[in-house]
Amino acid sequence: MIRVGVTGQPGFIGTHLFNTLGLHEGIKRIPCKDEFFESIEDLKGFVSCCDVIVHLAGMNRHQDPQMIYKTNLRLTQQLVTAMEETEAKPQVIFSSSTQEERDNPYGRSKMQAREILAEWAEKANASFSGLVIPNVFGPFGRPYYNSFVATFCHQLAHDENPRIDEDNPVDLIYVGSLCRIILDRIFSNAEKNVLLRENEARIPYDFSRSVSEILDLLRYYRDDYLHHGIIPKLANKDDVNLFNTFRSYMEIGKSFPVDLKSHSDTRGSFVEVMRLGIGGQVSFSTTLPGITRGNHFHTRKIERFVVIKGKARIQLRRIGDPEVFSFDLVGSEPGYVDMPIWYTHNITNIGEEDLYTMFWINEFYDSKDPDTYFEKV
Repeated sequence: MIRVGVTGQPGFIGTHLFNTLGLHEGIKRIPCKDEFFESIEDLKGFVSCCDVIVHLAGMNRHQDPQMIYKTNLRLTQQLVTAMEETEAKPQVIFSSSTQEERDNPYGRSKMQAREILAEWAEKANASFSGLVIPNVFGPFGRPYYNSFVATFCHQLAHDENPRIDEDNPVDLIYVGSLCRIILDRIFSNAEKNVLLRENEARIPYDFSRSVSEILDLLRYYRDDYLHHGIIPKLANKDDVNLFNTFRSYMEIGKSFPVDLKSHSDTRGSFVEVMRLGIGGQVSFSTTLPGITRGNHFHTRKIERFVVIKGKARIQLRRIGDPEVFSFDLVGSEPGYVDMPIWYTHNITNIGEEDLYTMFWINEFYDSKDPDTYFEKV
């Protein structure tokens, strides 16, 4: 069992890392409160309980830049003092920043804090990794503090208009990716029992995009998802991570539930469930016993019927051909039938209870161009 403590635990990265650590067997989380840095005895008790300390505690922004510099160095020196006085030698993983490359108080504080910890590790013969991390984004970051992504997401989710100050390319890493990298450090060092004593480890970014490109994507997510209920097109895992980040800033109590419109007649009901940015929409219908739906064909649409409750007979016939294909499906053994183009098709409830059918079709319904032509099977 590896005992892991995270300074700065209540913060953005700290919260994600602490929760992620809790998903892994073989790790025991040692809670760390910010108040521990106000009491050397509490801090000494904390470091004495840890096999690994991930040092995230620090200040990112403040009206007085020198306050950032002094605070970050003070927190690191307090941690070192506690480890020296208890002779604790945990593996220490420190989160620095690519801001080290810039001549500003925050960047200087990170560089010097990393050097202080590296010097302690050399003297104590302990394991140390100083991770130089690019811009981190992810769910629940503090707007106007952690990341411009957090700020944009918060503003768009609250119908505000974000402003770009400098439109530069930015290297970004998802907080989940960073947590996996830190976990790899924890496990690899514990398993191999080696001393890393790294003075620098530049963490690779997930992707790089300009600020305006990020904002355009987030606006697209806002418009499609928040305003129209469409699951937007997500080209890769980076887009998925950005989309999930945006969704975390929605006000759940105000955003859900979303009412769906039911179209009912003597046959039953039909409800559109969702539209997909990758193409198409998902719907479901209820059909009363003995009722037939459909008897139409399409010349371009891709369509799938899935029976999830009741008994159905699905029939298809190619236009101009007399041969009829007939398939019986039951909800207790879910199955589907796809509708080829130029095949007229229908579905009939042949059971004694309501029939429930799910539908997927590859394009949104357009009343001006429905690509639906009626002909009996």
